[in-house]
Amino acid sequence: MDKIKIYQNVNREKPEVSFSISRMGDVYDKHKGKVDEPHRHDFFTVILVNKSAGQHIIDFNAYELGEKQVFFISPGQVHQVIEHERSDGYAMVFSNAFLVENNIERNFIDNLNLFYDYGQSPPLIISDEQQQNLIDLAEAIIKTFHSNQSFQSQTIGAYLKIFLIHCNNACTQNERGPHEIEAGNSSLKKFKLLVDQHYKEWHGTADYAAAMHISPDHLNRTIKSLIGKTAKEYIQSRIIIAAKRLIFFTDKSAKEIGYELGFSEASHFSAFFKKETGSSPIQFKNLK
Repeated sequence: MDKIKIYQNVNREKPEVSFSISRMGDVYDKHKGKVDEPHRHDFFTVILVNKSAGQHIIDFNAYELGEKQVFFISPGQVHQVIEHERSDGYAMVFSNAFLVENNIERNFIDNLNLFYDYGQSPPLIISDEQQQNLIDLAEAIIKTFHSNQSFQSQTIGAYLKIFLIHCNNACTQNERGPHEIEAGNSSLKKFKLLVDQHYKEWHGTADYAAAMHISPDHLNRTIKSLIGKTAKEYIQSRIIIAAKRLIFFTDKSAKEIGYELGFSEASHFSAFFKKETGSSPIQFKNLK
């Protein structure tokens, strides 16, 4: 049985709510500094950290909390915020329903260079000027969120879109032309969708390249130019994250997990896991 806690709704008391924003300090006070256990959401999370101390663990990768950071957590990612003191910042959560309600196409989110489903999810480090711009937007969102003004949701949606564009501009230095960017993003979305559908059966790049009617070398070069890692590395990251979640949060054996992830022999899975992580499945499980 899956032991990990899953938050399915933005607001557990009001399932119809599709957006929420809180000050990090208020959340810390509400829970009296108690650290929540690792969990995942069925919605997007954006955390603007003005100043903090501690760690933010996302899919088993630990990042130090500090100053002028923005974290982006995709639906399904396992994360845990460990604060050593009361933090200053903002936490926003929004669902796919919120995007639909405000005519924000999912393609907009997918095309941002911000949300990564698997592998490393380090924070975006921003400048003083960028931080102030984002604080101003977060304050405007909070003010609107706690108001009864007309078109409240649409106003928040507009502010959120601008917030994310500011973040994207802060981390994107791309000199390619618009047509090349659009073609690349289309290939990336198709590739990521195929990986989600077939990572348990297709472990190499050849099958994905064939499905996309391109060569494996071309696929690797295209994906690396867009996300900084090759198609093969992305596939392996997807398998490793799935394996870590199953090892850490279920009682399944390494053999059962290996078969579930498409390895014909348990030894092949164990060798792959150790090569990618530096520890065996049993050693990783004992970190609990």
